[in-house]
Amino acid sequence: MGHTFSEIKLFQVKPDKLSEFESLIASIADEQRNRNGVISLKYMKRFFTIDRVELGDPPRELTKIVKCVKYYSYWEFDSKESYGKATKWFFNNYVKDIQKLLIAPFDINCGDSIL
Repeated sequence: MGHTFSEIKLFQVKPDKLSEFESLIASIADEQRNRNGVISLKYMKRFFTIDRVELGDPPRELTKIVKCVKYYSYWEFDSKESYGKATKWFFNNYVKDIQKLLIAPFDINCGDSIL
């Protein structure tokens, strides 16, 4: 397969909205995977750190929520055109529901995959 096009989103979720966010994302993810041109989709909840961990040891679990809980999504496509159509669908259908659960608008980074 040649180069693909990928997007990474960062969601900073309000501490009292975690279960609501995870429930919403679970239902959205099924639809996201079915968009034309989607190769893969993953979500990750950041709940570990390597700060104050010896190299080679497992990461340390975070013990308290300071301001928010960070979630990341990785969405990979066969082309920029497929990405553009899927992003339009995402914004038209879900951005308002998601934004209500966040402390700030989510960040989007996208570009050509190199490997």
